[in-house]
Parts: sequence; structure tokens; C-alpha cells
Amino acid sequence: MLTSVDPDVLRVLGDPLRLRIVTLLARETLCTTHLVEETGAKQTNLSNHLKVLREAGLVDTEPCGRFTYYRLRSEVFAGLSEQFAELAAAARTAAENKRACP
Repeated sequence: MLTSVDPDVLRVLGDPLRLRIVTLLARETLCTTHLVEETGAKQTNLSNHLKVLREAGLVDTEPCGRFTYYRLRSEVFAGLSEQFAELAAAARTAAENKRACP
């Protein structure tokens, strides 16, 4: 069954800094301090982007003392991957389908 990718998730991942954060978190669980060092972003800016990622359901948090660690929700990205794979399969099938102009 062909499903569509959530446009809100695409919007969230469309921001270059959020995409960089996601890329970094794909490699390891990191705290805000690590993400500031890796991205060069200001801590307040980074925290705002992390909030958007959390609210979109893409990132989980884990408190650890005075720090908060962030990790990707792999099952969400696996679901996105399946949705994109379905779209690619549909596009391959539809490549030969051409609607005639009136």
C-alpha cells in the first residue's frame, strides 16, 4: 500500500542545522554540549532545533545528571525509509504511464 511521507517531518528535516543534528545523532547519542561543539551553533539555537525534533517524534531524550542526551528514534527513521522505498517503487512502475494531454 502506497503511503505518503508526512509533510511536517519533511519540513523539520528540511532545515540544514536539524539535518546536521540528525546526521550526528545517527552515529552516536550526544548531549547538547557535544552538539554545540560539533555544529558551532549557539546553545539556545540548538536547543530550539532539538525541541522541534523532539516534538516531531524524531528524537528521544535521556537525562543524565545536569546534561540531557539525545538519540534518534530509529523506528521512526525505519518507517520513513519504508515510505520512501514505496514511493520509489511506485515511481519505477509509473515511469511508463503517461497521461495523454487533452
